[in-house]
Amino acid sequence: MPDTQIPLRGDYITLDNLLKVAGIAHSGGAAKLMVADGLVQVDGAVELRKTAKIRAGQVVQVGPERIRVTTGMPGEDELPEQGG
Repeated sequence: MPDTQIPLRGDYITLDNLLKVAGIAHSGGAAKLMVADGLVQVDGAVELRKTAKIRAGQVVQVGPERIRVTTGMPGEDELPEQGG
């Protein structure tokens, strides 16, 4: 299964928001439960911080789903800016 590419605007996006925006979690609450249950890995390590700052170049995995966060390019549909 190919990675889902998510372009980022700003310095970071929180892990729970990334899961929601990528369509892996149907709500912020569901995303937080996934993280709390140890189902989410960031760069190959289990991440238990629900609001961990995810930056361009990092890979988030939940089961077979992989999200690769990239640097946003002007004119692309991008995530809302959070960090900055």
